[in-house]
Amino acid sequence: MTREFAFDFESRYRLPALLFGVTPSTALVTVTDDELLVRFGPWRLRTALANVARTQLSGDYAFHRTAGPAHLSFADRGITFATNSRRGLCVSFVDPVAAMEPTGTLRHPGATLTVTDPEALAAALQP
Repeated sequence: MTREFAFDFESRYRLPALLFGVTPSTALVTVTDDELLVRFGPWRLRTALANVARTQLSGDYAFHRTAGPAHLSFADRGITFATNSRRGLCVSFVDPVAAMEPTGTLRHPGATLTVTDPEALAAALQP
């Protein structure tokens, strides 16, 4: 079974996202029976569901830290795919994953995804 989760675009995020090719038609999270796939404009994240360690609802993000392209946390190397400041889901991985740069050298221990229904995404990622 495949489930798709659209990103929740807050109006003030639309223009900065558009400048980097991130639109409602180019941003989507897909969960299959065995994989998590994230498309965020030109950025991609793909990993086995077995690689998902845990999830946590989060929110109240700073606009200047989340608007525009994918963001890298210098504190923990996590990646953020944000389209709103209100709420999202933090996904932690057993083994870090590639997503930000094409060579896959930089790996992320977690990803924050601001989808329209983070609770449903969390449920879909459970074993």
